Amino acid sequence: MRGKLVYVAGGGNSAGQAAVHLAAPRGATGPAVGPGFPILQPGTGKTRGLYVPARPDEVLWGRLPNRTTEPVAVVDSGATVTLDTISHEGVLEDQGKDPVGYFTSFGVAEEQVLTDAAEVAAGAAHDGPGPHVITGPIAVRGAEPGDVLKIEVLDLALRVPYGVISNREGKGALPGEYPEAFRGVPEFAPFLNEGGNVSVFTEVEKAGGRYRGVLPGDVPAGFDLAPFMGTMGVARDTTATVDSVPPTDAGGNIDINDLGVGSALYLPVQVAGAMFYSGDPHMAQGDGEVALTAMEGSLRATFRLTVIPRGGDGAPRVAFDYPFAETPDFWIPIGLSDPDGPENGGNATSLDVAMKTAVRHALAFLTEELGMAAPVAYAYLSAATDFEVSQVVDRTTGIHALIRKADFAG
Repeated sequence: MRGKLVYVAGGGNSAGQAAVHLAAPRGATGPAVGPGFPILQPGTGKTRGLYVPARPDEVLWGRLPNRTTEPVAVVDSGATVTLDTISHEGVLEDQGKDPVGYFTSFGVAEEQVLTDAAEVAAGAAHDGPGPHVITGPIAVRGAEPGDVLKIEVLDLALRVPYGVISNREGKGALPGEYPEAFRGVPEFAPFLNEGGNVSVFTEVEKAGGRYRGVLPGDVPAGFDLAPFMGTMGVARDTTATVDSVPPTDAGGNIDINDLGVGSALYLPVQVAGAMFYSGDPHMAQGDGEVALTAMEGSLRATFRLTVIPRGGDGAPRVAFDYPFAETPDFWIPIGLSDPDGPENGGNATSLDVAMKTAVRHALAFLTEELGMAAPVAYAYLSAATDFEVSQVVDRTTGIHALIRKADFAG
């Protein structure tokens, strides 16, 4: 891109007036909260553009597309697509691989359990090393290696009024401490799954005109929902199995909670057609995602997919080699501890590496796109930019910067 990066916001609702839409996180815009809790079963409710359901014979479970993966659909650049996404919480083996049985045990009516979640649990092959259920991929005509795919998040609608937050053995910010320390404590028994992992069922309630996650227990605790897709990506140029857990330079499980409605993610294309996919729907997540998961809950997501040719306007130069994002209020340079994940001999996890990469990308953006002198840009980042921990639980750790657009309005 040449000159100042300008965000062009997309809008519109994908799931009709009955769906529950929520305000997006900081720096993003979205539709007002809607009434009621309709269940967005597959094929119900209005959708926008191409509708892609999550069918058991089409989803990927635990793995991401590579260059040999066939698309489930093909669209033109600039097309709008609506994806039904399924949370892996409630369909995993340690929860019985039976979402009807699992969720009804918490008092959810059977008709409020998604039928596609039940079909995936019963009929899809969990043949990847990760937990995530992935919808896609979608090929975009004209996308070639070296281009950028711009992914605009137009709408996110709750499919169900509940979610789950989990902590599993060997994972999270404190592996080896938790969930082991929770076991054998009688009052913690209701939160333990098969095998001793922890899952906290979390209801959604409306309070003061806002939708909130309400935690169980004697201490009243709740938090505003701020939905986003934890996983958005393009296919990696490899024939190897691509684990759904670590984010890479092709996107994937980047878990940046700022990427709600009104945001845009820019990803470097590695294979013809780009092969966009999404999954790991989140209703809310703190920076770090320390237990292991966010409040995981199924969403209906609407995106606009646009190809930006190398050398063309519409994307910052760093995005042709590395993920970059923005909201209406922030530019978001990204740093990962290991941009190719477990490929090429290991999976580096250092937050120091992720931080240094994010700073380098922020400097490159300010100098190359906005024309700042490098010493001034470095000073600006030190004085005015927050560098946040995206997550520390996906093996590849992430740091992202929040550069305020308002600081450059003059």
